[in-house]
Amino acid sequence: MKFEGALTAMVTPFDKSGELDEDGLRANVNFQIERGIHGLVPVGTTGECATLSYEEHNRVVEIVVDATNERVPVLAGTGSNSTREATMLTRHAKEVGADGALLVVPYYNKPTQAGLYQHYKHIAEEVDLPQVIYNIPSRTGVNMLPETMAKLAKLKNIVSVKEASGKLDQVARIIELTRGENFSVVSGNDSDTLEIMKLGGVGIISVASNLVPDKVAKMVDSFRSGDVKTAEKINAELAPLFKVLFIETNPGPVKMAMNWMGMAAGGPRLPLVELEPENQAKLRKVLVDMGLVK
Repeated sequence: MKFEGALTAMVTPFDKSGELDEDGLRANVNFQIERGIHGLVPVGTTGECATLSYEEHNRVVEIVVDATNERVPVLAGTGSNSTREATMLTRHAKEVGADGALLVVPYYNKPTQAGLYQHYKHIAEEVDLPQVIYNIPSRTGVNMLPETMAKLAKLKNIVSVKEASGKLDQVARIIELTRGENFSVVSGNDSDTLEIMKLGGVGIISVASNLVPDKVAKMVDSFRSGDVKTAEKINAELAPLFKVLFIETNPGPVKMAMNWMGMAAGGPRLPLVELEPENQAKLRKVLVDMGLVK
């Protein structure tokens, strides 16, 4: 199973009481697939995995797998700063039919590169499911080095990395060191997508595609078919959206945008809160300029 193209880092929608909106989640799955997305990624950072209970986390994966019904790959977020917990979540994802697991670099406890290697090696050996490393040092406090990534790329089940370090030289080094392995790199930042693909990356796990899956998918498809001019044109059109969706901590802005667009999202869970009024105005202006809201 290859995870490439445009995949959406899905929000987890909540109802007015703050509980999981299962019907809304199913509707969001269908919205994505009907508009040409290449894959779905539930319960990652955008899915507020940090504030979901184990039961909620597993339920989201079950719903997305069921609603997708094998129409596109499902890459379930199963990462944790506890190797045992990450293994447990990954095993559940496999049991309910997810196509792969996205595992964030362990956060807060700040493992060494040796610890990172052993963490992923353990999970890959325990659960026979394709696994994608998620490197996002701004969230985790630890950056997985290209040399560590290259060692992991040689292991069965470790197939890709979602690179959100923002360091294009690091991305280039990973691609260089893993050339010849059954391993790929996807962008973890919407704004870096084309630059990473120019280096040899194969796609994006996108926040913006919660709102415009068709446009993000077309941008990636255009580049991969050799139509770089169209890809760059779409990238330029989407650049203000890519920026404003991180005006405050993700997924606050994208959830507010989805609510305005009549999609299922609800608010973020504490300690995240609704956007400040001045940032709401900035977000709304971009959405109005793009014709997404009135």
